[in-house]
Amino acid sequence: MKVILQRVTHGNVVVEQKEIGKVAKGYVLLVGVAEGDTEKEADYLAKKISNLRIFEDENEKMNLDIHQVGGSILSISQFTLLADTKKGNRPSFTKSAHPDEALRLFNYFNKQLRTYDLDVAEGEFGANMLVSLANDGPVTIIFDTDHK
Repeated sequence: MKVILQRVTHGNVVVEQKEIGKVAKGYVLLVGVAEGDTEKEADYLAKKISNLRIFEDENEKMNLDIHQVGGSILSISQFTLLADTKKGNRPSFTKSAHPDEALRLFNYFNKQLRTYDLDVAEGEFGANMLVSLANDGPVTIIFDTDHK
């Protein structure tokens, strides 16, 4: 799995001109599920993200986690994170999980985030989404559970 985490002051996702998810202070997650990914990767990432200390404390040090700042999460499925751009000019997405499996693991991942008492809004799997956000910092962290 690949997850791009962006610390945000706010973010939202719109499908067909309707806002379906939003977040204030917290994270926007772009989530890509690769072929061969399992619950093990989702469990690892949910725990890691839940405990990640990237919010500033009173000394302006990244020392606080999302719980300590009352943050929430907007999780967006994004298979294009698995793009292979090594050959040619058109990306290949053959490393992405089959859509049925990707949806299952995306839903499982979000469920696991919620087990850590996190408020998680979601985009719509497979939809054309407009995602807006204000990256705070900017702080962007890339997680990759590549099993090679």
